Amino acid sequence: MSSNKPEQTPPPTPRLLERTETVGGILIAVFAALLAIAELVNNNLEEEMMIAHSQFVNYSNWYQSKSIKQSLKESELDYLNALTETGIIPEDKIKNINTKIAQTKSMVLKYEAEKTEILVGSSNVPREHWAQDLDGEMGKIVGINEWEKLTQKYESATKKFDLGKLLFQICIVLGAVCIIIRDNKKLQKNFIVLMLSFGAIGILISVYGFILAP
Repeated sequence: MSSNKPEQTPPPTPRLLERTETVGGILIAVFAALLAIAELVNNNLEEEMMIAHSQFVNYSNWYQSKSIKQSLKESELDYLNALTETGIIPEDKIKNINTKIAQTKSMVLKYEAEKTEILVGSSNVPREHWAQDLDGEMGKIVGINEWEKLTQKYESATKKFDLGKLLFQICIVLGAVCIIIRDNKKLQKNFIVLMLSFGAIGILISVYGFILAP
């Protein structure tokens, strides 16, 4: 006699489980792409920040150099004024001394104007008061204050991107865990919700960092 028992077939894989794993895999790919984009943008911002910081240091040294030259001219001016007040200069030399005093005073004012332009930038100085050229061109000075602001802006932007990258990395880890724990559908769904939450925050922070960048 032949057995009439129905053949046992393995239970089908639940569609929800398959869908959850698929969603987790897709989200991993999406956040990996976002992480790569954030990394690329952040590297560019860090390069710009280093350039701005280097320019800030160079312009600060330039400003100090002008200050030293101005101080020397001021000392020379004080010395010449003191000589004229003593009355020991012969009459035939007074004219030469006065000419020298006028030239020295002019140099003091020139250095002061150049320092001001180097400090605040040509854009913040009236055109008729431009005193310092850059590679032979007037009105090209960015200014210490502006380089400092640029450095701070780039630094703030890179910090936001660093935080965004961290959140994207967390999303990728959560996605990997989501795929591994295939026997617990509820926990998988919770991990997907966490991925989406961290990912949304990471995107918002990265966008904010992009807006902060000069």
